[in-house]
Amino acid sequence: MSLHKKTAKKKPLTRSEIMSRVKSKNTKIEILLRKALWKKGYRYRVNYKKLAGTPDIVFVNAKLAIFCDSEFWHGKHLMEGKSIPKTNTEFWVEKIRRNIERDKEIDQKLIEEGWRVLHFWGEEIKKDTVKCIEKIEEYL
Repeated sequence: MSLHKKTAKKKPLTRSEIMSRVKSKNTKIEILLRKALWKKGYRYRVNYKKLAGTPDIVFVNAKLAIFCDSEFWHGKHLMEGKSIPKTNTEFWVEKIRRNIERDKEIDQKLIEEGWRVLHFWGEEIKKDTVKCIEKIEEYL
């Protein structure tokens, strides 16, 4: 038996396979914001399925729904003209545009039901979590 391991070449992942591995719950930005809120003594619901859009963080008594949005999937990079995939561009641009539309529809539905809605970009949460918490506290 040979002492050398067989080296099999791994096939490169397609963009679709890569994108399918992106998490939608318990992302780093969500956890960062949730931990900061918890540390300040706030209690909340996570990924609240009873509301349209399944907000990431919900304060039921205050009727406040919070979404932690990634720049790519929720269109910030698209609107700024950066980070647009170079392959199958038309598909990805349309997909992200539809995500933007869906976000607006969900916000409108929640507002009509008497909820207040906050969105935070991932970069915003990472760079200035304290400012995000202060904004949430204004609504609470």
